Amino acid sequence: MITSLLIANRGEIACRIIRTARRLGIRTVAVYSDADAHALHVRSADTAVHIGASPARESYLVGERIIAAAKQTGAEAIHPGYGFLSENAEFAEAVQAAGLIWVGPNPASIRAMGLKDAAKKLMQDARVPVTPGYLGEDQSPERLQSEADRIGYPVLIKAVAGGGGKGMRRVDAAADFADALASCQREAASSFGNDQVLLEKYILAPRHIEVQVFGDSHGNIVHLFERDCSLQRRHQKVIEEAPAPGMDPETRAAVCDAAVKAARAVDYVGAGTIEFIADASEGLRADRIWFMEMNTRLQVEHPVTEAITGVDLVEWQLRVASGEPVPKTQDQLSIHGWAMEARLYAEDPAKGFLPSTGAFTTFDLNPDHLVDDVRIDTGVDRTSVVTPFYDPMIAKLIVHRNTREEAAEALATLCGGVTIAPTRTNAGFLMRCLDHPEFVSAQLDTGFIARNEAALLTGPDIRADMARDAGAGVFGDIVSRMRDARTIAPAFRLNAAPRARGAVMDEHGQRFEVDLLDYAAPSWRYFYNNIFSADPRQMTIFADGEAAWFRAWRAEGGAGGAAGDGAILAPMPGRIVSVEVAEGQAVTAGQKLLVLEAMKMEQALLAPFDGTVETLSATPGAQVQVDALLVKVVKA
Repeated sequence: MITSLLIANRGEIACRIIRTARRLGIRTVAVYSDADAHALHVRSADTAVHIGASPARESYLVGERIIAAAKQTGAEAIHPGYGFLSENAEFAEAVQAAGLIWVGPNPASIRAMGLKDAAKKLMQDARVPVTPGYLGEDQSPERLQSEADRIGYPVLIKAVAGGGGKGMRRVDAAADFADALASCQREAASSFGNDQVLLEKYILAPRHIEVQVFGDSHGNIVHLFERDCSLQRRHQKVIEEAPAPGMDPETRAAVCDAAVKAARAVDYVGAGTIEFIADASEGLRADRIWFMEMNTRLQVEHPVTEAITGVDLVEWQLRVASGEPVPKTQDQLSIHGWAMEARLYAEDPAKGFLPSTGAFTTFDLNPDHLVDDVRIDTGVDRTSVVTPFYDPMIAKLIVHRNTREEAAEALATLCGGVTIAPTRTNAGFLMRCLDHPEFVSAQLDTGFIARNEAALLTGPDIRADMARDAGAGVFGDIVSRMRDARTIAPAFRLNAAPRARGAVMDEHGQRFEVDLLDYAAPSWRYFYNNIFSADPRQMTIFADGEAAWFRAWRAEGGAGGAAGDGAILAPMPGRIVSVEVAEGQAVTAGQKLLVLEAMKMEQALLAPFDGTVETLSATPGAQVQVDALLVKVVKA
């Protein structure tokens, strides 16, 4: 077994690899850029080496520095994680040439699956079903137009070296093909240095189904069943689950067997994923599921497979890289329950999902343990800073339950309970996806988010409810004295008619009136969410995955003891700013009697009913203590 390991990555995947390595007694080495000098993965590893400036091209993408760091620290092996250099065959070869163990597939396998057109030809030869399309070398616009016409519209143009949704265009009519092709080729050349494309039949009700495969150097290859990754935004996965809903045993067997054939065709070693596209217009059927591509690395969504199979895929990677066989045979693997994963990002859905950078004042991914028995993979904690240099993922939130319904409900609750500020997150967006009737009933396809975007982005208007809870917080001293008559000064009588109102202002300058006496306990989602207050008169409210900032604007009312006998008591220690009445003066219900300044806020105290000022103990500028008698009004 490997005894020391360098992780050529950062963030949550680096932390996740470190956890397994530590459990196996393997010494870990982290690498970091300037921006990551104090990152969680650096603090978690046994040793850390600085490899360059903040931009990835000057640090995490510089293979020579990573190999030098491994040599410097005596690491035996390099694990690339995912992204960065994980599917770079040249880097894998350089690692092996340096006498180090590469925790990944053979460079030849990476190359074989690296170009989409070559991979599809290879799959056709291996009798793996592929999407109808064109993979030819003739890239002339005339030939491509002809092939698109033959395939039938809509058709998808894809860069052969593409990924992440780049170099991809849907074309719905022949007249639009030429312009779409030119645009796709320009983007492909700019992003990948290769403007070649392939054509595929565009599936109108597509499901993204992928199968986890694993091979070893002894010729063994197994599958660990399928995942459904259909919930995507602009070709980026948002929520993943395993197994795939609606997958019957016969279809599962056909798809998983095809995945094993695909892996065997390239003598695959290590963890890999065979991605399929399914035409789900009539449910999942084996004859309507086609090979799309292979990812020759660990996937972001691997935890859901680990949950339903009970295996640790990183441990398997390390064992296979050490020369051991795959730890389990196919007949020893089975599905247990249902798992779901949501990708939590530091981004603002209301602003086109733009990254939201900066430090945290509040950071809790499962406040008060809203959901028990969950897995949270993260590379971020309370001390972290989200920078503009890397993918803004905060965490992967994973739940495992007996049924899909239970998993969806638990994950929705977990997302709704995220309390992070001031950085914006997509937690509320995720919760609304999981709660949506189409998702709950498994009416899935890759167009789900685009089709329901308006409802998923905004959801119900909870700003007024959040303001109500904020009012209860920033005026908490008042509320606590008025919620229960038994706790207030003896002057509070059951025949009282006190009145107390306040106003709060949010970060957008909008003001909300709050009736302090009528304040009721919030709904269960609010009730369990944390309320963070950095200042007694400022508050951030978290509800259903959303965060809103409020500050006290105004308070008025008989807060200190607008009681049946008219005794007005100081609600808190403070200074008398002004006195608006005199002894013997007639007053009406709600009339301002005096203004008290406490905790940097002025509070008006009002007459509880029509009457006359019998006693006036307050004088401007005087400091008073809580419960001090300030004014007494007798009924007319």
